[in-house]
Amino acid sequence: MGEEKTELKPATVQKTIPVEYDTGNLAVYDPAPLDATKISDASAKESYLKSITRDNVQLLINQVLSLPLTNKKIDEQTNMTLVELPEPIYQLPREKSLPKEKEKTKWEKFAEKKGISKKEKRSRKVYDEASGEWVNRWGYKGKNKDMDDQWLVEVDDQAKTTDDGEDIDPRKLNRMERKKLVKKNMLQQKRNRLNGDADKE
Repeated sequence: MGEEKTELKPATVQKTIPVEYDTGNLAVYDPAPLDATKISDASAKESYLKSITRDNVQLLINQVLSLPLTNKKIDEQTNMTLVELPEPIYQLPREKSLPKEKEKTKWEKFAEKKGISKKEKRSRKVYDEASGEWVNRWGYKGKNKDMDDQWLVEVDDQAKTTDDGEDIDPRKLNRMERKKLVKKNMLQQKRNRLNGDADKE
């Protein structure tokens, strides 16, 4: 049995009525009316529609290949040619409906009423000029503990003193203030938990 040779059709297609292109949507619109006799003939209908579809797809491909091309290197052995598609002409309908706007929380409504603006969250990292690296702002090896490792600390005129009139070591004072903040934070968390449990009851 000999192999059947597939007939290759030409890349150029002639149309009596010009088609409309929307290359942004990779679409082509053929306004030419269909042949009623071929559509009504069950034996010829399938091949007739395939032939029209093939010609229109060929026209679309020709149009796409006439657009600007760019080469993108994927790796050392692979290059990819990309086609820059223009903006679509027709706006296609959405697959899903527009998402509903989220209802504002009680806090958001209160903040809007009182004119309270949202504070930007501070970064956990801060740049350390001495080491030239980004370090933690607080916590393990935090920037707020820099003073603890200093062998010499400058004392200003407004330095805190003890009841006896002696200056308090700024390093010790820094540690005390940190511990005070930690205790305050833990107490606030405890209050929040108690208030949350009370609201549930």
